[in-house]
Amino acid sequence: MIPTVTTVGLSKRFGKVEALREITFSVSEAELFGLIGADGAGKTTLFRILATLLIPDEGNASILGLDTVASYRAIRTRIGYMPGRFSLYQDLSVEENLNFFATVFGTTVEENYDLIREIYDQLEPFRKRRAGQLSGGMKQKLALCCALVHRPELLLLDEPTTGVDAVSRQEFWQMLGRLKRQGITILVSTPYMDEASLCDRVAFMQDGRIMAIDTPAGITGLFRKPLFAVRARDKHRLINDLRTFEHASSAYAFGNSIHYTDLRQSPDPRELEAWLKNRGFDDVEVERIEPGIEDTFMALTESVRPRQEAADG
Repeated sequence: MIPTVTTVGLSKRFGKVEALREITFSVSEAELFGLIGADGAGKTTLFRILATLLIPDEGNASILGLDTVASYRAIRTRIGYMPGRFSLYQDLSVEENLNFFATVFGTTVEENYDLIREIYDQLEPFRKRRAGQLSGGMKQKLALCCALVHRPELLLLDEPTTGVDAVSRQEFWQMLGRLKRQGITILVSTPYMDEASLCDRVAFMQDGRIMAIDTPAGITGLFRKPLFAVRARDKHRLINDLRTFEHASSAYAFGNSIHYTDLRQSPDPRELEAWLKNRGFDDVEVERIEPGIEDTFMALTESVRPRQEAADG
């Protein structure tokens, strides 16, 4: 079976900036695939190439077996693209935006209404309201409806939950799960690590490169060092002192604790606790924990940076 998305050695530069560096990956039919990375990682540039809006400098990409450069017109009729910035017509109403995009793709809202019904039901009370006057969550739902109105085979969603509240984020991912079950392939990017666990597979991106690709469970399996959650009232001093411990590998803030990794394979948490108490942390607690996706991303970033700096000269 031909993958829905395939890229081989994709690279893109903007002047001296290397936005993408030899990106190679594939996405299977009806897969929910996540691109995870901070701003500047290269996610949007990759999406714009896949949406046939940019031409790569090196390498190639194919969508549904079609080359993104040679067959861009055919691809555009078969994908739905939701850019990171709200890009619908703000002066048109909800209803007018939907009808416009349906017309562009040679269809009608009614023809594919079953696909968007569940989403549009939440928009229907505001169908006469201008798009620019909608809340962030409602703008997001309208943009998704417009991307789905022609029943695409592939959805490209560039940071669709950025800037919306937690409830809207949760609702949006529930919608994506339902669309996946209807056979639509979904490629979605996000800066939120907690959303990675909702994907079938994820790719970690940093500085235009893919650091790792795997299932969420497989990704956390890449974390090799012992991990501890360390808590004390004086969190600022705690993190600074932990970084001076002779066996420290890393220490970074995580919620109400500090996540600490040790250079040794089998450190005794009681040794670390005693060392911290000797430095005045009478209330300190040290607990061995399992790594999460964000811990793995941090570890991969730290391991890639020295190699990247050496390669860049």
